[in-house]
Amino acid sequence: MAGLELLPKEYGYVAIVLVLHCFLNFWMAAQVGAARKKYKVFYPIMYATEAENKDANLFNCVQRGHQNSLEMMPMFFMLMIVGGIKHPLICASLGVVYSIARLFYFKGYSTGDPQKRFTIGKYSFLALLGLMICTISFGVNMLIA
Repeated sequence: MAGLELLPKEYGYVAIVLVLHCFLNFWMAAQVGAARKKYKVFYPIMYATEAENKDANLFNCVQRGHQNSLEMMPMFFMLMIVGGIKHPLICASLGVVYSIARLFYFKGYSTGDPQKRFTIGKYSFLALLGLMICTISFGVNMLIA
């Protein structure tokens, strides 16, 4: 295929990790849907209020866990795609760490105690830092080549 020979063979791992992260996102979205039914928060309401729903905090924590993951997704994808050109195995490995940490971030947040999102979820930020370093390395190498 034209153009694919420019990418390292191992870049396939980057693509696979990105798709696996999409499945994680689908799963989180399904959890929000289940929470909507459980806590009776119907569309188009994005967040519940304590005045209208005694379980507002529980629902909002599920919603925020997913929403925060969506907010981080463009940065994660960009760093994986660009950094993975030069460092595909490192980026794919960091992507797996990031995705697993985001799973625990979501599960911790969904307990209703937002502080629990950091127990294992904090490692997602370390994975992002590693991806940033890989992307910077790619950029620097492009400039000096």
